[in-house]
Amino acid sequence: MSDNYAIRIHDVTKIYKLFSHNRDRVRDALGLTRKKLYEEHYALRNVSFDVNEGETVGIIGTNGSGKSTILKIITGVLSPTTGDVKVNGRISALLELGAGFNQEYTGIENIYLNGTMIGFSKEEIDAKLQDILDFADIGEFVYQPVKTYSSGMFVRLAFAVAINIEPEILIVDEALSVGDIFFQNKCYHKFEEFKKQGKTILFVSHDLSSIAKYCDRVVLLNKGSMIDQGTPKEMIDLYKKILVGQNGKEFEAAGDDGVQLTDGSAWKDHFAINPSSDTYGSGRAEIVDFGIVDENGQWNNVLEKGSEFKVKARVKFYETLQDPIIAFQLKNIHGTTICGTNTMYEKNDLCRPQAGDTIDIEFKQKIDLQRGEYFLSLGCTGFENGELTVYHRLYDIIGVTVISDKATDGFYDINTEITVKKL
Repeated sequence: MSDNYAIRIHDVTKIYKLFSHNRDRVRDALGLTRKKLYEEHYALRNVSFDVNEGETVGIIGTNGSGKSTILKIITGVLSPTTGDVKVNGRISALLELGAGFNQEYTGIENIYLNGTMIGFSKEEIDAKLQDILDFADIGEFVYQPVKTYSSGMFVRLAFAVAINIEPEILIVDEALSVGDIFFQNKCYHKFEEFKKQGKTILFVSHDLSSIAKYCDRVVLLNKGSMIDQGTPKEMIDLYKKILVGQNGKEFEAAGDDGVQLTDGSAWKDHFAINPSSDTYGSGRAEIVDFGIVDENGQWNNVLEKGSEFKVKARVKFYETLQDPIIAFQLKNIHGTTICGTNTMYEKNDLCRPQAGDTIDIEFKQKIDLQRGEYFLSLGCTGFENGELTVYHRLYDIIGVTVISDKATDGFYDINTEITVKKL
């Protein structure tokens, strides 16, 4: 551990008591029984790491891994069950935005209230007031009670207060995605400004692209335990394995049939299936299994921009079909089809599958989509008497995340190479 730390977390454990009945909670609190009336839930278990001065450290992990809990312990909102936390410097935390706001107070009054709670004098807040107002950009509403604000105005003001109070340590928990796209852009610029000033930043986010872009080091949590810490790429690669339930399991070669896990599971079992997916068709053929394989030969729906990946589908035919077509599409979260192809476009003949046949098909390509969230759709169709017939479609069946530390305009990165010559 370093001596020039800004935050030191040493052997921190947080245990919650889970009671089946409220009466058991009361009996336990009053010491009316020696019997254990609760189950222990470890939100954190023996977590230790440092955040050094001037360093930007990310914390990643699945939901329920303890990310928000560790931030609340660092900021003093929660106390650890065991272990200790040391902080060297004044903290501004973007956790539950506006949690300290009084709904009856005006925006101006809440600015002074929050600044005082953080530990600033009235003179210090006076000096920052105009910066806060300019950043929030909510006009005359700042003189009205915050209970009259829209949700957008509320988070804009709360973020503006937290980000403009010039902390020595900034703690951010998914707060950079508040407001509209223009306000988000302003938030990220301010975040970058903090980095350039050498501020210490602790950053929790599900946006792996932002983690890769901004963080010097990343801590990976899972189910309350610290799995590892290291470079963003190392920890994101490990996190991707955890996301699909592998956590270190590797693939073994399966000949011409592609890759398979040694446990013999179905391909789709390694992915979260969208409960709102749209499934329909005549049932004369069925897509019985499917999945995505990343460039490392692992089942994975978190892909690095510029890498190769495969979409795999297993189709069972219940009738003999003349010229079936297998397709896949990637759509954005707004439902717009971004890209896709099928066996007809690619001039690939499926050789007239017979009733009872099962075929595996693999689409291999490079992904140059912009970082973001997408949905995979699959289909088995065909033309009969000149009319398109749908045998089976799975719309928006799996979420796909593209990560990158580089952003360009539009849907695709056209992989521009720039040459500059000084004359």
